[in-house]
Amino acid sequence: MAPSPLVTPAWLRAKLHDPRVVVADVRWYLKDKRGIDAYDAGHVPGAFFVDVDRDLASAPGPGRPGRHPLPSADAFAGVLARLGVTPGDTVVAYDDTGGTTAARLWWLLRYFGHHVGRVLDGGFQAWVAEGGALDVTAPTRPPAARLPLAARPEMVVDKVRVREMSDKGLGLLLDARAPERFEGKIEPIDPRPGHVPGARSAPFAANLRAPGGPFRSSDELRLYYASLDVANERPIVAYCGSGVTACHDLLALSIAGRDDALLYEGSWGEWASDPDRPAATGKT
Repeated sequence: MAPSPLVTPAWLRAKLHDPRVVVADVRWYLKDKRGIDAYDAGHVPGAFFVDVDRDLASAPGPGRPGRHPLPSADAFAGVLARLGVTPGDTVVAYDDTGGTTAARLWWLLRYFGHHVGRVLDGGFQAWVAEGGALDVTAPTRPPAARLPLAARPEMVVDKVRVREMSDKGLGLLLDARAPERFEGKIEPIDPRPGHVPGARSAPFAANLRAPGGPFRSSDELRLYYASLDVANERPIVAYCGSGVTACHDLLALSIAGRDDALLYEGSWGEWASDPDRPAATGKT
């Protein structure tokens, strides 16, 4: 049986001085504050700051899918080299929003073939609540040689494949955004409200026991996703606004035993920007 993609604060405390464990602080916010400021105010000792926009995505622009296109293998190898990651090292990611951005790093590690990635269950809040120490100094781990990474394109789908799934019912589309965005009641970021026709609402918050984490148990997540018609014979694709929090659903599905779900890279940001792509509103 594969190890859980989650680790506890107690596990991380015991591994803080293990040279094969690298910790990444992936706190990130849409507006009003910056992850680097939160990091500078106090972080897990030895943790590196990893920026979603700079490190876990490439620059958006013409011909690029959505607001957070995937980084290249070379760019991501540079990020891991800066963190001092060597072959076989375990990379533990955390944030303070229930894993919404830490899951993106976990997923990218899998996508680029470095399979030893974990997420701190409950994140920064759980670390502090259980008496974990904080530091304000930069980590001293030296950089490492670049790993020979290669993308796994079979883990990603584009808007053409999503349109086929939507039109023909060829699989299950899961929308990780909040229900009010799925239903089209509000849309604070993207050009149009609503969702991909035929998608099911699977808000990332439903993966958690309480806002901010920790995750629900594997049995609870299995039952929850079964209620959304997840079945072994159906291909599953998750999307969100820009392809970041969709990874939270992919992480929850992995905890529930489904490691084969795919990411729609461009997500709603790309779909809503294309006037030829239909949009649905309401609960279905």
